[in-house]
Formats: sequence, C-alpha cells, structure tokens
Amino acid sequence: MKAVARLLLACAALVSATVFAAPSPSPALQEGVHYERTAVGPYAPQAGKVEVVEVFGYTCGHCARFENVLHPWVQRLPADVTFTPVPAAFGGYWDPWARAYLAARQLGVDKASHQAVFNAIHVSRSLPASGITPSALAGFYQAYGVKPTVFEAALRSEKTEQELQRARQYAINAQVTGTPTLIVNGKYRVLGDSFEQMLRNADALIARERRSSH
Repeated sequence: MKAVARLLLACAALVSATVFAAPSPSPALQEGVHYERTAVGPYAPQAGKVEVVEVFGYTCGHCARFENVLHPWVQRLPADVTFTPVPAAFGGYWDPWARAYLAARQLGVDKASHQAVFNAIHVSRSLPASGITPSALAGFYQAYGVKPTVFEAALRSEKTEQELQRARQYAINAQVTGTPTLIVNGKYRVLGDSFEQMLRNADALIARERRSSH
C-alpha cells in the first residue's frame, strides 16, 4: 500500500508540474527579425502617447485582407496608444486613392467609409483600382452624406495636396517599400511572416515604448 501511495503522490506531483508550470517566456525582440529601426519620428505626435502608424493603400489586396485582423486589434489598444492610418502615395494609381482617403478624413467620413472602400475595390469590384475619376469618387462618398461638389473640392484642395506630400515624404523617410507597413512611435518598422505575427511584434514594441515612457 505504501508503494502505491508513493506512486500516486509522484504522479500527482508530475501532473501539477505539467499543469501549473509557468509558460515559457516569449523570445526577446530581435532587430532584423521582429523589427527594423527607423528615425522617421511620429507622424502625429501627442504628448504621453505611443503612436502606431499603418501605411496602407486602398488598391493593395494585402491591406484589404489585413484590415480584417487589424480593426479588432486597434479596438483593443490601450488608451495611451494612438493609431494613425497614412495612405501610401507611391505615384500612379496609388495617388488618387490616397487623395480620396485624405479628403474623406478632412470631411470627417474616413472611419465610416474605410472598410467600404476596400470592399468596393476588392470584393464587389464596383470601383476600379486604377483609373478612378474624381466624379466616381464623389459619387461613392455621397452615400456618407457628402455632396459630390463638396467632395471634389476637398480632393483638389491645397490642404489635401499638402497632406499627400506629407504622407509621401513620411513613407520615403521611413523607408517603406510595401504595404501594409506598421511603424511604432516613429522608431520601429514592424516585421513578421504573417499578419498575426506582425501584430504580436507590434504589441511587444508598444509595450517596450510604454515602459520607457514611465
């Protein structure tokens, strides 16, 4: 009986160690593996806030798919972390859509229309990725309460042009070569072999920045 009791105690100890052992620590962040350094600085700095920028393009199929996992992630960010989409202005067919986003932001309909634009280009294909006209854009955004004449005026405004050049220069300075790209606090360009891995690495870099600011 004593031998059986000792055996049962040994098994219980083994199960307890298996169930309650502390999880293995995550691998430390490695430059060149999880991120690359950039000295671009924050796009829209706010005191006491950690900034996450996404450089995106409406015409980019990867960005359209990324949005499905990015949006819930953004909703869970801590209160001291800001998220700023920056449209990629790489020239050619990228620029009209970058202008469209900036005009929509200027008019306060960017958040309401963001997913719908991706869907119109990549799902329903009711809008073309290239060759989009100002009148077609104005017609689309009319569904968000913006008069076509008002939207076209915003597209052509000096403010939109200035913001387009600012977005273009930011991507150049950050050495962005593709989309989607996440940049944490203007210091780290996030790497990852999958969207989920990118977001895990971004979480770790955000945590690093939050610790350094306290």
